[in-house]
Amino acid sequence: MTPTDNKAKLVKIYCYVCEMYEKKLKYHCQRFSNNNNPEFTDQEAITIYLYSMHVEHRFKVKHIYEFASEHLRSWFPRLPSYVAYTNRINRLSEAFKGMTENILTDYQPLDCDTGITLIDSMPVITCSGKRSAKVAREITDKGYCSTKGMYYYGLKLHALGFRRKGHLPHPEQLLFSKASINDLTLLKDICNDMYERTFIGDKIYGDKEFWQEKQMTSVNLKC
Repeated sequence: MTPTDNKAKLVKIYCYVCEMYEKKLKYHCQRFSNNNNPEFTDQEAITIYLYSMHVEHRFKVKHIYEFASEHLRSWFPRLPSYVAYTNRINRLSEAFKGMTENILTDYQPLDCDTGITLIDSMPVITCSGKRSAKVAREITDKGYCSTKGMYYYGLKLHALGFRRKGHLPHPEQLLFSKASINDLTLLKDICNDMYERTFIGDKIYGDKEFWQEKQMTSVNLKC
């Protein structure tokens, strides 16, 4: 990819972020202090983050900042220190959540079968169940992963995706829960407004009484 192509992608990402920021994201990160109009804007912070990951394939904040500091100073002359940039990205977590929802909807492929949802979960392990948890204890707890046959401390990542024939599912929802939360319990909480839908998942989602009550179809892939 030529430098000209990269510049065009940077401008396109920035314009998209600015448009989305004005429509929705600004309400997720409003400031009620004298510093409500920082010189280095939220739009710039988000653009650097997305561009560095999408185009430069840099996925750690440290590497993202190093790249921006070395190569993007002419585009973002007000780029703050590494610590300040990291703090800004952390404070924009709700904005990134809102942006993800928009992107999943705006770029949904035309071949998605919105009547069929595939669902599964995976563990996000912070430490072994044999040790004492010390990381993010306010949002993690102890759970059991049957696939790995182990107890662990951490979270669960739950993914619901629309079926695409011959392709990976397109994400419909991505959710985190504590490790101890049962997969079926979480699905019951989020599918109240989902009707005329076929769910494809493993045995843990099999609850005949519940699906009959919801008048849905539950299909088990694994025995």
